[in-house]
Amino acid sequence: MAENSENTKSRRRRVLQGVVTSDKMDKTVVVEVRHRVQHRTYKKYVSRRVRYKAHDAKNECGVGDHVLIIESRPLSKDKRWRVQRIVERAR
Repeated sequence: MAENSENTKSRRRRVLQGVVTSDKMDKTVVVEVRHRVQHRTYKKYVSRRVRYKAHDAKNECGVGDHVLIIESRPLSKDKRWRVQRIVERAR
């Protein structure tokens, strides 16, 4: 029983990679994550995007940066992600 309670606490957090599309807010960036999905009927691959608000504590991300974001506890009404690291700076 003790093992089961430990497993639920240390749940594996999702990690996604995306591009910063907005950095106008204080300590918050908007990260766009794109992925390709096959259409059910037509079997054609379609590009989908999701925009996440992520916490950037040091305000070091800029528009166009490729970043890794990690799932976290709710930080505000819309923020449930944190910037883990910057993979590539914008040119």
